[in-house]
Amino acid sequence: MTTEPIKQRATQAGLAHGSLLSAVSLSRQLQGQWIWQGISFDAFQGDRIAVVGPSGAGKSLLLRALAGLDPIQAGRIIFDGQPMERQFMPRYRSQVIYLHQRPALTEGTVEENLQQVYRLAIHRDRTYDRNQILHYLKLLGRTADFLQRPSAVLSGGEAQIVAFLRALQLSPRILLLDEPTASLDIETARRLEALVQAWRAENLQRAYLWTSHDPTQIQRITDRQITLNGGG
Repeated sequence: MTTEPIKQRATQAGLAHGSLLSAVSLSRQLQGQWIWQGISFDAFQGDRIAVVGPSGAGKSLLLRALAGLDPIQAGRIIFDGQPMERQFMPRYRSQVIYLHQRPALTEGTVEENLQQVYRLAIHRDRTYDRNQILHYLKLLGRTADFLQRPSAVLSGGEAQIVAFLRALQLSPRILLLDEPTASLDIETARRLEALVQAWRAENLQRAYLWTSHDPTQIQRITDRQITLNGGG
């Protein structure tokens, strides 16, 4: 695994050689303090990137900024050759998906939560694929019965699984994974890791960025690191 110096400039050469997502001199301020400054990197097709650093270094804030959910005070984010400000954001957020530790679900069954996304205008030309979901559930060691469970009785780990399924069914290009296995037992965490690898293997133009406090997990499922030290 390699560690990437985050201060180096994301270059036009990077874009020309298949860069999927580029961060160019990103800076973020919170309550008058710089969380990070001048962050630049390229995420290429097929990349498996760890975002690491101490608590408070702004790992979640970086992922949220890349997803277009939080503001930045300086810099640019470029996806598929186009800056974020030129993107149609509903489509962008379906292709660059942020998954956090405490996903929000609506009332109803697991399957109803998965189907609900297709009621959004941006996804009305797409169809819910139950067979694909059953395939993903199999990788997670779950049966079709899981789809009929009410969301209100799900554990934190089970809600995390639903959030994963809800995201993967949209075939995103990039996953931004913020401590995605923190609520899971060891076996389920390993199965979820395998699911993410299977998703990536389906299309090598995909990539992910992953935060974790578990260095052994980072070693298993990423190839290079972006290290945040806090304060820029």
